[in-house]
Amino acid sequence: MASEENETFWSVPDDFSRGEYVVAYDPLDGSSNIDVNVSIGTIFSIHSMISGSESGELKDFLQAGKKQIAAGYVLYGSSTMLVYTAGKGVHGFTLDPSVGEFVLSHQDMSFPDPPRHVYSINEANYNTWKTGQQLLIDHLKDGGGFSSRYIGSFVADFHRTLLQGGLFMYPEGKDAPNGKLRLLYECSPIAMLAEQAGGRSSTGYGDVLEIVPDSLHQRVPLYVGNSELVDLAEDFLRDRD
Repeated sequence: MASEENETFWSVPDDFSRGEYVVAYDPLDGSSNIDVNVSIGTIFSIHSMISGSESGELKDFLQAGKKQIAAGYVLYGSSTMLVYTAGKGVHGFTLDPSVGEFVLSHQDMSFPDPPRHVYSINEANYNTWKTGQQLLIDHLKDGGGFSSRYIGSFVADFHRTLLQGGLFMYPEGKDAPNGKLRLLYECSPIAMLAEQAGGRSSTGYGDVLEIVPDSLHQRVPLYVGNSELVDLAEDFLRDRD
């Protein structure tokens, strides 16, 4: 297993049985929101082991997102919900406290078409962005008729985007030249969910799922949501930067 909270991965101890998979996860996304009772979550990604090692090696984790066999997140909010894909669509399960089980509540989840005209980004970083990103936001606000919704908890922001449509962005900037979100623990699993739900993900210049990580904690910019909105973001970044 590998966690956003640990510098390196850890292997299954010798006295435990071992399987054929590795798990990378963000145990508590949005943890800074706990004190103010805002929704937080857990994100996970599963790959098949490729090293042939019983205990696992670094190369087992450093695989492109398109090689994931499953991904998902758990949202802890007004209800507790598991959103999951194994490559055959996206399904949501809500915890029923009366029986202590997750019940299928959202079958075959997909981005609505047409989407709501909503974008999600931390606009306080506007002055740190490249010109293309600034022009994209200006276009969405002034010419596109978009409104803004930003919680600051990635799982919660993406969950809203999945259910209502729109575009989530965490771009590169002067203070974060590679963006803020980590590829293995956040971007790749969310990208798989987005693709399985009929949407897209991008770094602004290419598909997130095509990236082969060079380290456990590599960061990348992220644009995810309805395909046409991700395409629009790429157009602005490529043509105006």
